[in-house]
Amino acid sequence: MKIHVDYDLCEANAICMEQAPEVFKVDEKDEIHILLEEPPESLHEKVRAAVRLCPRQALSLDE
Repeated sequence: MKIHVDYDLCEANAICMEQAPEVFKVDEKDEIHILLEEPPESLHEKVRAAVRLCPRQALSLDE
């Protein structure tokens, strides 16, 4: 699994960070950071939830 972000779509709503704080971080400048571009299998369900719940559909996965 590899995470991709469309930075043009991302509004830094931080829903991804709520779902998988081990993987996503939104900083004080409202910029998203991927902490683990290829997360371990133990985090896959959290990452899928973050992608699914992104209101701007700015996240995508290669699985």
